[in-house]
Amino acid sequence: MEAKNQTAVSEFLLLGLTDDPELQPLIFSLILSMYLVTVLGNLLIILAISSDSHLHTPMYFFLSNLSLSDICLSTTTVPKMLVNIQTRDQRISYTGCLAQMGFVLVFGGLENCLLAVMAYDRYVAICHPLRYTVIMNTRVCVSLSLFSLALSIVVGLLHSLMILRLSFCTELRIPHFFCELAQIIRLACSDTLVDNVVTYVAACIFCGVSVFGNMFSYIRIVSSILRMPSSEGKYKAFSTCGSHLSVVSLFYGTGFGVYISSAVTDSPQKTAVGSAMYSVALQTLNPITYSLRNRDMKAALWKLTAGTESLL
Repeated sequence: MEAKNQTAVSEFLLLGLTDDPELQPLIFSLILSMYLVTVLGNLLIILAISSDSHLHTPMYFFLSNLSLSDICLSTTTVPKMLVNIQTRDQRISYTGCLAQMGFVLVFGGLENCLLAVMAYDRYVAICHPLRYTVIMNTRVCVSLSLFSLALSIVVGLLHSLMILRLSFCTELRIPHFFCELAQIIRLACSDTLVDNVVTYVAACIFCGVSVFGNMFSYIRIVSSILRMPSSEGKYKAFSTCGSHLSVVSLFYGTGFGVYISSAVTDSPQKTAVGSAMYSVALQTLNPITYSLRNRDMKAALWKLTAGTESLL
C-alpha cells in the first residue's frame, strides 16, 4: 500500500461493534443504558461521600476518585460511539482519535493506580489500625491521588508522542468502537518495532507494579485477619475490603480475559465486543458493587435520596 505521511491523515473510521444495521438500535439502547447507569451511579457515590461527614475517610476519598475516573473513562469513548451509531457516520478526526486514545490511557491508568492505592489503604487499616490515621493523613491521601494522576498522564503522553512519529497507509479503518492504541499501531506503514516494545514494556511495568501491590497488600491482609482471635473481628475486617477485592478481581480478571481472547482470535469484531464489555460494562458494575456490598455507602445513599425527595 502507498504510505501517507501522518500530517496528511485527516481522519480514521471507527467500524464499531457490528456492521449489521438491524442490530444498531439494540446496541445503541444497551450502551446508552449502561452509560447512564455508570454516570448516575458514580455521581451518586461522589455526592453521598461529600455530603456525609462519616464518610470523610481515606477509603471513601479514594473511592470518590475512582468514581470520577470511571465517569471520565466512559465519557471519553461512549458518547462518540453513540453519535456514530445514531448518525451512521464512522469518521473521527486524526486529532480527535489521538486525543481519545490519550484520555483512555490516562483514565484507564489512573483507575489501575487507584486500585493499588486503595489496597494499600486497606492494608494499613487492617494491619496497622493504631497508626492508620497517622499514616493515611490528608496530605498522604492527596499526594497518592496526584501521583497516580501524574504517572497516568506521563504514560498517556508517552504513547501519544510515539504515535505522532508514525506514517499511515491509505487503509485507515479501525475495527473498534474507539481509538485503541494497539489498533492504531497496526494501521501504520512505518516501522512500529519501537512502538510495540514501548507499549509492552510500559504495560508490564505499569500494570505489573499495580498487580503486585494489590497482591502484596491482600496477602498481608489475609495473614493478619487469620491471626485474629474472634470470628466477629475476622468478618468485620473482611467486610471492609470485600467491595474493593470484587472490583479488583473484575478489573484485572476481565482485562486478562480480553487480552487472551484478542491474542487467540482472528476476529476483530469479537475483540471489539470483549473490549466493550471491559471498558463499558465494568464501569457500570463498579458503583453497583460498592453500593450493594458496603453498609455505610448504602446508608449514605439512602440519606441522600431521602433528602432529595424532601426537597422536591
